[in-house]
Amino acid sequence: MIRQYLQVTKPGIIFGNLISVIGGFLLASKGSINHALFVSTLVGVSLVVASGCVYNNFIDRDIDKKMERTKNRVLVKGLISPKLSLVYATVLGIAGFALLYFGANPLAMWLAVMGFVVYVGVYSLYMKRNSVYGTLVGSLSGAAPPIIGYCAVINQFDAGALILLAIFSLWQMPHSYAIAIFRFKDYQAANIPVLPVVKGISVAKKHITFYILAFMVATLMLTLVGYAGYKYLVVAAAVSVWWLGMALSGYKTQNDHVWARKLFVFSIVAITALSVMMSIDFMTPASKYLLTMVR
Repeated sequence: MIRQYLQVTKPGIIFGNLISVIGGFLLASKGSINHALFVSTLVGVSLVVASGCVYNNFIDRDIDKKMERTKNRVLVKGLISPKLSLVYATVLGIAGFALLYFGANPLAMWLAVMGFVVYVGVYSLYMKRNSVYGTLVGSLSGAAPPIIGYCAVINQFDAGALILLAIFSLWQMPHSYAIAIFRFKDYQAANIPVLPVVKGISVAKKHITFYILAFMVATLMLTLVGYAGYKYLVVAAAVSVWWLGMALSGYKTQNDHVWARKLFVFSIVAITALSVMMSIDFMTPASKYLLTMVR
């Protein structure tokens, strides 16, 4: 029974978001970590993300049964009643928002609320089923966790938070399109209007290339504006160029499914590497010198 309640929160998604929360939090902390704040932020965001995932499972239970990768989800198989899942999701959400408000600051909570509303209210309830731009809207909620981690520390939305928003929302696009390509038949069967299904895989490849280029510029800004150091810059440039090379290889591939899966896997490696580097290579004298040169 406990396992089913855990599964419906999508632990993999929670874990992935926690990595980005830690990246944003430690970037803002600059080596001076408030451990109580750190724990409150991580647990608070985890609870909010878990709540959003349960609501998403509730909303998508009709289309989940049509997709190979989701047909065995807890709500599809009736292992938890829909009504109980709503109560569960609501309790998780309230607990998460309260912990962020009292354990971090009101800004962190309101950012979580905004991300939650976009994901559950705008994306899950409407955009996912009705618009090819659903992925773009969903990317904004996906970028919320690192910003929450960052703003939990500094208690203001500054240029650093804006750059994190750009990095993580731009990353979501090729990441999501790659999933849509290697899960093409699933999305087609469920009649979900993702770009590869609506416009074709060749058009999706062009969008992937564009978003990776934009992602590359955004990642470099973290150093150029003075928030991260040279080591971060080197890693950011390396993963961006490698990811771009993988995207460009898609124009010649004979197997879109295999190519898209590899692109998806590397996207996780890339964003994890960036999160780790921004955690350990926050603003240094070297980056301040670089900022002076840029100015």
